[in-house]
Amino acid sequence: MSKKINWAILGPGKIAKKFALGLTHVSNANLYAVASRSLDKAKDFSKEMGADKAYGSYEEMLNDTEVDAVYVATPHVFHHEHTLLCLKHKKAVLCEKPFAMNKNQVKEMIDFAQKQDTFLMEAMWTHFLPHFQYTAEIIKSGKYGKVLSMEADFGFDAPFDAESRIYNKSLGGGSLLDIGIYPIFAALSFLGKPEKIKATAKMADTGVDARCHATFIYPENVKAELYSFVDKETDVAATIKLEKAEIYIKPRFHNPSSVVITTPTEKFTKEFGVTANGYNFEAEHVGKMLLEGRKESTEMTFAKSLELIEMLDSVREKIGLKY
Repeated sequence: MSKKINWAILGPGKIAKKFALGLTHVSNANLYAVASRSLDKAKDFSKEMGADKAYGSYEEMLNDTEVDAVYVATPHVFHHEHTLLCLKHKKAVLCEKPFAMNKNQVKEMIDFAQKQDTFLMEAMWTHFLPHFQYTAEIIKSGKYGKVLSMEADFGFDAPFDAESRIYNKSLGGGSLLDIGIYPIFAALSFLGKPEKIKATAKMADTGVDARCHATFIYPENVKAELYSFVDKETDVAATIKLEKAEIYIKPRFHNPSSVVITTPTEKFTKEFGVTANGYNFEAEHVGKMLLEGRKESTEMTFAKSLELIEMLDSVREKIGLKY
């Protein structure tokens, strides 16, 4: 593989545009191709985002020998199928989160990637953002003592539409998998796996969760209160209380942001000067992994993705959400 990574996008939707914009800030990345089931859609995206090629079929794009890595950006329910398709063609895959609909699917994807000796990673872009890594390091260092509690939320107000991706059960709709994954991932990153999980939800008429509240319970009764809403706008902030300080990740905590640390003697804001949209960090990491010849991320590991889907499965079970 040359020093330049030829990226291809499978599924030219809203999130794919964000990723394509992020790629423009990665020195060794080239947006080479885009594929949609509609050639017109692929051509429009290609023209707007500056891809070299547009394909009206996924297979056709995957048969292109110039493609090094594929960003899978289709709705959740297709992640498993489309990732396996890419891996079958021995293309490195960065698959949008949630990795798949349940642990069995995720396990199958990982097993197949290993069998094919091909790189695979879940696109949990937040993990790679400087403020998020800084927060994780500060907590891990023990500088401010142990964590006492955590709270994180993510909510937006989407008008009810049974056919939309947000509310349609057949497309994996609901708040949990779409955005609840962010507060849950933050709790996993900062506190690890909980001893116990409690969860409640308010269901929409389509049978998916319009609101979800999960409580992760850790030793010594440390709790993380995690909220997601698709019918209400929230700050999208995260607060972690420690023995000697409070860490506040400013809205929106899953995007490039800044961190406010308050102790009994001082209060300061740590800025990170990120000028791009943030998707560049995960793309940069994948490029590095590929150039090093790795088949698994050293950061967003398979173990981490399995832990995350286990938590999502557990919450889903507790709120009675079945796909």
